[in-house]
This record gives sequence, structure tokens and C-alpha cells, in this order.
Amino acid sequence: MTGDLYLVDTNILIRWVQPAVPDFELVQRAIQRLEDANNIPCYTSQNLGEFWNVLTRPAARNGYGLALDAVLARTEQVEAKFRLLLDDLAVHETWRKLLVTHRVFVTQVHDARLVAAMHVHGVKRILTFNTRDFARFAEIEAVHSSNPVQRS
Repeated sequence: MTGDLYLVDTNILIRWVQPAVPDFELVQRAIQRLEDANNIPCYTSQNLGEFWNVLTRPAARNGYGLALDAVLARTEQVEAKFRLLLDDLAVHETWRKLLVTHRVFVTQVHDARLVAAMHVHGVKRILTFNTRDFARFAEIEAVHSSNPVQRS
């Protein structure tokens, strides 16, 4: 039996590839629990863009300041481990509707794009540290990394 698809938020992906960060072990356990329950962790191009941004951004600007080779290696880890949810016209059109319907502004447009991909690909849950960022979207469930496995 196959479990559910879970979108993995960028804040989880970043910690999953950074052993020196405090939440590394928590994230490792969360992903393992999803997989142990036969759930499928996923990501989008949006996630990978945010991931690349944070890992390459200088530490003085709230990033990690990693060299290109290090970021590429971490990106390949994500691509090898998680399922990519493809971006297409349906994701774009759903995203545009969500922006208006939920009155989305500023940086929250990125979260709405993740939710749009979730809608199109039938993903009901996102694993994240920032559950409040997704509270406006009642049609999906934001699951905190400390309790990743939910039952329908």
C-alpha cells in the first residue's frame, strides 16, 4: 500500500542537507517517518529555487554562503531523494486564482505557488516548520516536522 504525497517545504529541505544546523536530526527523523509509513516526500521547482537562493546567499544576509559546488551537491541530494512535482500551465492558473481568492501579498506569493502545485498534483499535506504560513489554505494541511505522519 502506498501512502500519501507530502510536499516538503524549503525550510525542511535546507535543514535536511545541512548536518551542522540544530534541526538536522529532527528533519532526518521526520522524513524517515514519512517514508516508513509509505508516504512519498515531494518538492517543486519553486522549492529548489528558494533552496538555491538561501544556500548561496551570504551568511551576512541570512544565508549560508556556500560555494556553487557545495550547493550543486546538496541540490542533487534533494533531486535523488524526493519526487519532483512538475510545473505547468495548470499550476500557474491555479496559483493566479489562489492569489486573488486568498488575497495573497508580498512574499506569501511563494507559499501560494507551492499550494497551487499541491492542488494540481493531488497533494494534501506539506511538511514544514512554518505551519502558520499555510493556515489561510484550508484545503491543505500544514504538518509540523515534529509530528510528520498524519492519517486521513
